[in-house]
Amino acid sequence: MTRRELRENVFKMLFRVEFFDAGELSEQLVLFGEEVDHVTDQDFKYIADRYRDIYNHLTEIDGAINEVAKGWKTTRMGKVDLALIRLAVYEIRYDDEIPFKVAVNEAVELAKQYGTNDSPAFVNGILAKFAE
Repeated sequence: MTRRELRENVFKMLFRVEFFDAGELSEQLVLFGEEVDHVTDQDFKYIADRYRDIYNHLTEIDGAINEVAKGWKTTRMGKVDLALIRLAVYEIRYDDEIPFKVAVNEAVELAKQYGTNDSPAFVNGILAKFAE
């Protein structure tokens, strides 16, 4: 899988966070692994490890988002937008290998694919605040 495909699959797992209890997320990860086409063991390990690490930092990530999102709290955001923003904030804050611009661009591109017409601008606007 390409880095973009890996990121997209991590996003899809993060999206599930909003619909399942914490106790169900391990089972969701197993089910997700069965649903993904052409995934190697190494790719699945990357997706699972990245997803777990983001999930473990969710409180800090959401706090950071709530600090910069004027008039928008994570509880009010669309679930697709929120999952993409969480992923990008994780990459910005916790992954030194991914440049800021790449994290933002990838989130915006996924927002174009999975979000509403307003999602790319919204995601970009929130993430731009992390550059300030």
